[in-house]
Amino acid sequence: MKCSIVDIHTHRPTGKALEPSFAGIHPWQAETRRIEEIVPRFGEVDLVGEIGLDYAGTVGREAQLRIFREQLDWAERLGKPVVLHCVKAFEAVMRELAPHALRAVIFHGFIGSAPQGARGRQLSQQAAEAIKKGYYLSFGERTFRSPRTVEALRRTPVENLFAETDESDVPIEEIYRRIAQAKDLDPELLKCAIYRNYREIFER
Repeated sequence: MKCSIVDIHTHRPTGKALEPSFAGIHPWQAETRRIEEIVPRFGEVDLVGEIGLDYAGTVGREAQLRIFREQLDWAERLGKPVVLHCVKAFEAVMRELAPHALRAVIFHGFIGSAPQGARGRQLSQQAAEAIKKGYYLSFGERTFRSPRTVEALRRTPVENLFAETDESDVPIEEIYRRIAQAKDLDPELLKCAIYRNYREIFER
């Protein structure tokens, strides 16, 4: 099998990798946008996202929860995978996901959301909990700024793994190289494992 490179979440498409398209209302926009304006785009894209919760910012939690729930309902109805933004809201996000039968759930830019002082322990617990549910964790350039996040990457099975560039201008090939090095994996084996994950979502 010839394996393609997948950039599961990027704001800077290059056309040089498999780069799923996405549309969604970000939690930062929850007070200023309405679900009606985004629903027509859901049928045109591969993923619903970024959606989720961000409890580190100033946007009201009720507004975030409302728009998150509406988009989860639409993703389930349309059979679309979701790509999640989750900051200091992991438990709340997991509660909202629980009632839904979603095609796939991808935590993008996974760095965990533990309180200060318990970060290492809770980061690994959060990763394990998401993986137990069959969710995917996506890692990018920011991963390598934190030894604890690198450790979460090392512990993530390749069957639950994606790579991304997000807003970074670091090439996806470099992200793959760093992930392979961190996990002590042959780069080609990593590429094929991530490609299999992509096919599991989009070609089943």
